[in-house]
Amino acid sequence: MARRMAIGALLALALVGPALAQPSRYDGLSNLAYDAGYMSKQDTRLLLDELAFQRAVQTYLWAQPVLNMYGMKEGSEKVFGKGYNILPIFKQRLNAKTLITTPNSDVIYAMGYLDLKEDGPLVIEVPPGLQGIIDDFFQRPIESIGPIGGRTWSGDVGLPGPDGGKGGKYLILPPDYKGQIPPGHFTYRSRTYGVFVFWRGFFTDPKKLEEPVRIMEQTRIYPLGKKATAKKMEFPDASGVPANMLYPQDGTAFDMLARFIDHEYVEPADLEMRGMAAALGIVKGQPFKPDDKFRTLLDKAARTASRIGHVIAYTPSSLVASGLWYPDRHWINAFPGNPNFTAPSFNYLDSRTGFFTYAYSTSPGMATTMENVGAKYLTTFTDADTDFLNGSRSYRLRLPAEVPARIFWSAAVYDPLSGSGLDNGQPFPSLNTMDKPVKNADGSTDIYFGPESPGAGKNWLRTVPDKGFFVIFRLYGPTKAFYDKNWKPGDIEKVK
Repeated sequence: MARRMAIGALLALALVGPALAQPSRYDGLSNLAYDAGYMSKQDTRLLLDELAFQRAVQTYLWAQPVLNMYGMKEGSEKVFGKGYNILPIFKQRLNAKTLITTPNSDVIYAMGYLDLKEDGPLVIEVPPGLQGIIDDFFQRPIESIGPIGGRTWSGDVGLPGPDGGKGGKYLILPPDYKGQIPPGHFTYRSRTYGVFVFWRGFFTDPKKLEEPVRIMEQTRIYPLGKKATAKKMEFPDASGVPANMLYPQDGTAFDMLARFIDHEYVEPADLEMRGMAAALGIVKGQPFKPDDKFRTLLDKAARTASRIGHVIAYTPSSLVASGLWYPDRHWINAFPGNPNFTAPSFNYLDSRTGFFTYAYSTSPGMATTMENVGAKYLTTFTDADTDFLNGSRSYRLRLPAEVPARIFWSAAVYDPLSGSGLDNGQPFPSLNTMDKPVKNADGSTDIYFGPESPGAGKNWLRTVPDKGFFVIFRLYGPTKAFYDKNWKPGDIEKVK
């Protein structure tokens, strides 16, 4: 704990030190002189510009989950088409040519985008043997209406969900739905019109991917009561198809946010932040047309906010006691105990922003203790010396024997600017259990990172010289040894 506090203190000093040592606009703004109790016209303009800039930065940070989701939605629809019946599947796995935040190349993905405003309540027929997530477009797990089997469910579908992997019919209602609720479904209500459908399929042999794809292709999605007349399902193969599904990190982010706000349900909880957006000209039912001068300010605000998001992602919050998985390691835990980033009396704003800067989708199976069926994500941006990982250097990660993953584990490398898979020239920027990595005599596994191979017979993930990277270590089906911390990975260490 002492080491973690020391690291946090150093990071805090690194962040605030320059501002304290070089007082500039902060002192200038706070010391603007009153003239008979009033600001001058020049200073009034200066303060109003500052207010607009601050509101734009905070609006971007608040909207980070939406921006990430809308970037995925619009990027996918541009390439694969739009509609409840379109469910792109990465049938040959997802490689670094698909630009999307922190994907996992070691599972089969299917990702669809539903519109309850356009299509009304939708039924999702989930096939047996699936593992998936349903989130709203603010990337909150959608909750069941009332208990199912004695408990309320949230987000998880399939193996960790109410159907227990047996499959079933999930009915997703719009936030403003007031009609009858028919029986025979697992019934959920979304807080947004937009719904994200995210299926993950596991395989045991990288050369045999047909079975998880076959299972996913049994999915059926259709408007409630209109199965017979619904559009035919389409499952385009998204593997190897270049698609940019990243969110903007410049001023066009506000145009994207305007599209979201104009289309979406107005949730009372969002009125305050919608007021912030309204001050920027983003109002439901009104065109968003900033002039050139204001667009320049918005562009600077978005670029500033995106940089803040990056910093938040690799700076554990002092509000979160479990910000690091282990007190003597540098593996970051992105979740503050639940998938909604909520505390009893407040929301974890920074943790939420940091997570959605580099990732998408949440569910209880990702954030809470679910032995043998959930998933856990350990992320590090630094090595054992707290230096940021650099693609020009060589490193080693040691995994002790008996990795506590009932299903499988994987290690993957990512681009720190976009969060997408590192385009390192290898077929996939990851290594997993199914690759049958070489083990040491004591059962441990060494994974090497660097621009050059460490030699024949060693597990290696290539990095790109003069480009940073970060690592996510995933455990699918984490076992008791993980939660008890009887097993823990080493830090990533420089290789001399």
